[in-house]
Amino acid sequence: MSGDTSRSSAEVVLGFLEEAEPWRLLSPQFPSKVGGKPAWLSQRGLPELPELECQICRLPMAFLLQVYAPISGQDRSFHRTLFVFCCKTRECYTCNDSRCVKVFRSQIPRRNEFYPFNPPSEDEPPSESDSDQSVLSVSGVKLCWVCGCPGSKGCSRCHSVSYCGKHHQTLHWKHAHKKECCSQEASAITKSPFLFPESELLTEPEEEEEDKEEETDTKEAGEEEEEQGGVDCPSLADTLAETDLEEMAMHETEDNKVFQKFKKKIAPEPHQVVRYSRGGSPLWVSSQHIPSDQDIPPCTCGAKRIFEFQVMPQLLNSLCVDSTGASIDWGTLAVYACSDSCNHGDKYCPEFIWKQDFGSEQHAQIKPT
Repeated sequence: MSGDTSRSSAEVVLGFLEEAEPWRLLSPQFPSKVGGKPAWLSQRGLPELPELECQICRLPMAFLLQVYAPISGQDRSFHRTLFVFCCKTRECYTCNDSRCVKVFRSQIPRRNEFYPFNPPSEDEPPSESDSDQSVLSVSGVKLCWVCGCPGSKGCSRCHSVSYCGKHHQTLHWKHAHKKECCSQEASAITKSPFLFPESELLTEPEEEEEDKEEETDTKEAGEEEEEQGGVDCPSLADTLAETDLEEMAMHETEDNKVFQKFKKKIAPEPHQVVRYSRGGSPLWVSSQHIPSDQDIPPCTCGAKRIFEFQVMPQLLNSLCVDSTGASIDWGTLAVYACSDSCNHGDKYCPEFIWKQDFGSEQHAQIKPT
């Protein structure tokens, strides 16, 4: 996300979508980006198909975004990127169920076998050989034409295209390869229908605001909701115990306060799609389904996982997914990563992601008109 993540926990960096020339989104440029195919960091130890399957429907997940987040002063994390994948099956997006999303971390030292020691040029595009997305140049790992993930299978007729598995081979065959196979036309002519639209993720620090006005507004909103609830439900009061009513009112008021805080916080920059604050705290959309410390498992190395960034619901507007009825959806996706950013050899390390959803009323308020 930035060249230096040794910032205070209170500081938040916002991510915004920006169109970019394709070469700027390739691995040698160490991009932060949304959609397209992953710009893999390490060319070895990539996650294989079983790791990239949705835990609900078992279909391959789609690459959602990646955040370049090196850690200053830690050589093993001189280059460091977190990759988020999500399922494209809308039925898998049940309320507050995180099994349809996954996140992986990759890191390498400054001196490595894949990239030059010095930073990439900001002006000159790389050579044409770097733009080949069918194979990783150093490791020789073949990549799936459909999703850009490791592809160990190939077309048995032309042997020129690789796939991560049978599902994506079938998808490509129906989409274009049936006509292209064993012909002079290259598969690069057609674009994979599986991918999300590709954009660069540019960042800027969030400006601090006074909190007093925010507290006043949320308090008034909560009181107004309580008053409305008391007038509209006289018959309900006859059937529920007084303690039950008080508990419901407290829950609704707290949920409303959290949501009003969320709306007010994002109002100055409504197009933000990512909030990065390593060691900070997420901006929740609801008072419900907030993880406790026990809900966030430690890293396999034993170190605690800490919050690193969250994916905002505004990103859904740019993914070209159905926005009515059942669809790919979330209130926010909170990513937690190893506090030590430990090494796992050449392997991409699975980290932890938590999906929190809106309530039905909140969902209607946050959607653009």
